[in-house]
Amino acid sequence: MNPVHILAKRGEVAERVLIAGDPGRVKFLSNFLEEPKLVNENRGYLLYTGKYKGIEVSVATHGIGGPSIGIVLEELIMLGGKKFIRYGTAGGLVDNVKIGDYVIVTGASYNQGGLFYQYMREYASVAATPDFEITRELVNAFSSQGLPYHVGNVFSSDAFYAEDESFVSRWASKGNIAVEMECATLFFLSKMKGVRSGAVMVVSDTLTGGTKWITKEELEERVSKGAKVILDVLIKV
Repeated sequence: MNPVHILAKRGEVAERVLIAGDPGRVKFLSNFLEEPKLVNENRGYLLYTGKYKGIEVSVATHGIGGPSIGIVLEELIMLGGKKFIRYGTAGGLVDNVKIGDYVIVTGASYNQGGLFYQYMREYASVAATPDFEITRELVNAFSSQGLPYHVGNVFSSDAFYAEDESFVSRWASKGNIAVEMECATLFFLSKMKGVRSGAVMVVSDTLTGGTKWITKEELEERVSKGAKVILDVLIKV
C-alpha cells in the first residue's frame, strides 16, 4: 500500500527518523541537518531529509495523539523508516520532575480500546515499551552531557484537557512520572511492525501543585540542547 497522507517518494525518507508532534518544532529541528530538503508538507505533516554528521536522517511531524502518530508511523515505515526517536513534550506528574528536565521513556501506560483494539481485534494487554538499545544509548548520552534527566514510565493520554488533581494522583500512583499523548502507540506499533523506537520528552509543564508552564525561550533552549544528543544517538544505533 502507498501512503495517502505523506506524499514523499521511496528513497526520500531515511532509515533513521526523528519525529515530533509540532510542525514548528520539526522545522526548527531540520536546521540541525546538512542541506535539509522538504519532501512532504501535505496535511501539515512537514518532513525533511538531510544528513547529520554525514549520515542520512529524516525529521518528521507526527501530529497530536495516538491515531495521528499511528498513521504517520505506518506511512514512514512504508517509505523506508526503520529507527525512530520521538522528541516531544510532557507534563510532569511527580514533584521531582521539574520544568525543563528531560524524560527518557521506558514504557507507556494507556487506556485500552480504540486504536489498540482495532489492531489486536481483542481487548488484550500489549507491551508498550521502547527499544532497549536506543533507550540505553539515550540514557548514556544524556548522562555524559550532564543534562537533567529522568528515566521512567509515562501515561499516554487521549484527552489533553481532562487533566485535574484526581488525574495526577491516579496516574502518578501507577508509577507514571509524566503525561504525554503518543508514546504508547509509537512503542506498540513499532513492535508490531518490526521497527525500533525510543522517546525523549522535554518537561514543558508540571501538574503538581497547580499547572506551571515553561517559557517559549526556555523550551527552545532545552529542545536545542537535547536535539544534538538525540541525533548523535540516532546515527549511532
